[in-house]
Amino acid sequence: MRALLQRVAHARVVIDGNDVASILTGLLVLLGIAKSETETDADFILRKVLGIRVFPDTQGRMNLDLQQVGGGLLVVSQFTLMANCRRGRRPSFDDAAPPKDAELLYEYFLERAKASSVPVSSGLFQRHMMIDLVNDGPVTILIDSLDRLRDDD
Repeated sequence: MRALLQRVAHARVVIDGNDVASILTGLLVLLGIAKSETETDADFILRKVLGIRVFPDTQGRMNLDLQQVGGGLLVVSQFTLMANCRRGRRPSFDDAAPPKDAELLYEYFLERAKASSVPVSSGLFQRHMMIDLVNDGPVTILIDSLDRLRDDD
């Protein structure tokens, strides 16, 4: 599972010209789910997302997490994060989870995120979405669930 985080001043999801989700200060989370992912991977990613210190403190250092700044999460499913570009010029998405499996894990991730103390909004699974955002910094961080298998967590 991969989560691409963008620290935003505000972000929104638009589908067919209608706003369906939005946040002010917070994190836009683009979430890609691979075939072999489990709830353990989702829990790891969520723990990292909620705890990552990418917001400035009073000295301007990235030292605060989402909860400390009262920010929100905007979670958008994005299977293209699982693209394999090693061969040729057309990305392969063979590593992406099948839609039914990915949707179950995406919904699990959202359910667990909503159980936290931060406001959570989301895009709609398997829909064409327009994402409007103001990236603050810019700050963009990639978190991969394969990192949980390393000893340096």
